[in-house]
Amino acid sequence: MNTSLQHYPCYIDGQWVDASNGATFTVENPATEEVWATIPDCTVEDADRALKSAQKAQPDWQALPAIERGRHLLAVVEGLKARREEFVRLLVLEQGKTTPEAQGEFDDTLNYLTYSAEAARRIEGNIYPSDNPNEQIWIQKVPYGVTLGLCAYNFPLALIGRKVGPALVTGNTMVLKPHEATPVTASLFCQVAHEAGLPPGVLNLVSGTGITLSSHLVSSPMTRLVSLTGSTRAGQAIYKASSENVSGLVLELGGKASFVVLEDADLEKAADAAVISRFANCGQVCICNELVLVQESIADKFEAMVLERVKKIRYGQPDSEVDMGPSVTGASIERVNGLVQESIKKGAQVATGAKRPEGSEFEKGHWYEPTVLTQVTADMPVATDEIFGPVLPIIRVKDYEEALAITNDREDGLSSYIFTKDIKRIMHAVHHMQVGTVFVNQPISGYIQGYHSGHKRSGVGGEDGVYGIENYLQKRAVYFNYE
Repeated sequence: MNTSLQHYPCYIDGQWVDASNGATFTVENPATEEVWATIPDCTVEDADRALKSAQKAQPDWQALPAIERGRHLLAVVEGLKARREEFVRLLVLEQGKTTPEAQGEFDDTLNYLTYSAEAARRIEGNIYPSDNPNEQIWIQKVPYGVTLGLCAYNFPLALIGRKVGPALVTGNTMVLKPHEATPVTASLFCQVAHEAGLPPGVLNLVSGTGITLSSHLVSSPMTRLVSLTGSTRAGQAIYKASSENVSGLVLELGGKASFVVLEDADLEKAADAAVISRFANCGQVCICNELVLVQESIADKFEAMVLERVKKIRYGQPDSEVDMGPSVTGASIERVNGLVQESIKKGAQVATGAKRPEGSEFEKGHWYEPTVLTQVTADMPVATDEIFGPVLPIIRVKDYEEALAITNDREDGLSSYIFTKDIKRIMHAVHHMQVGTVFVNQPISGYIQGYHSGHKRSGVGGEDGVYGIENYLQKRAVYFNYE
């Protein structure tokens, strides 16, 4: 092993550990491809150790008053605050975010954890009248037990907060398994949790490459709930693997958000939102604007406005004064370019981009120019497949009805956008767009008190807000006769 690389261990039962067989894998800077860290490549045996640790710790953790569990989370929040700049630099280095984006992710993580901690006194049940005298029916909320948090690479810190907060405050314990491209953030998070005094076994971390480790974690009978943020394909595999144990599931999966712009829209506002909502985090946001559907009568004007804005996007080393950094992995950029080139062969027109940037700064790293494609049709790869990269396809539609049909004629349904001043069309979209989130006359956003979920193949369950907390709780009915 190259001793100049910094090593980040895993965390099991309150102890810092390496893989039982000594295996490691490396982590690279997506902007330069420079390898800068190593992390354990854990085995199935390591996974079992983590699960058993979580299982052993769970009854005592559940027995704590909820407010005490919330105070533990707030101690973690305070520990994070003291290391804000360290985490921001790490997100830039490991994930390729710009510094402002990294600062935003850090702050979001604090909000996720704080909201969960504050929810400790709001875990509610119900009491219903019985059909018999001297009897009541209680509906209590109880934890699942051991939960598994599988995190994607696009928000390696915020997704931890989004999962750990609600899981722990409701009395569950959790085993974290980060994406292999961004595991260091999780190791540092566990360091903060450890220093904050979180009891051993309540939070565990295993890391690894390949599918063997994740598959074992998902299919283990010790795992009672799986929370995944990832692709639809990964979600389908987890759905199958967890079926034998009938485990609980919180799956936030892929999507293809349509961005509908009608002729009565505020075009300046819509153009700003279209660009913000596509190129944030280099297009690596599940609810990003994936496909503009613009009404024919305003298409020329709107395309020109979008193109003007996209050409102003500054991209480059994410720790400098730029608007967009690299994608996280080389494989993702190869896939994005493949979708673009195949669509060009089918008739899509390149308004800008569609290639790797030129210059010595971009000889290494996972770079792709901010790209706009026009003359796109609904059967092209950039219109049918989730891009998850800095490419904006534009389709011209006759009217709202055609835009709605394209939106709903999909097997996924995560989010959608609509820009119009017609309240009847807005209300129709709210009722008929088959997605989990509808953005009306505004760019991409999300608040902790809201809810983040997908319809159809975009997932089951969801996260954030009171409904997100609920998804980490089971209901237990008690028929209580007190005669």
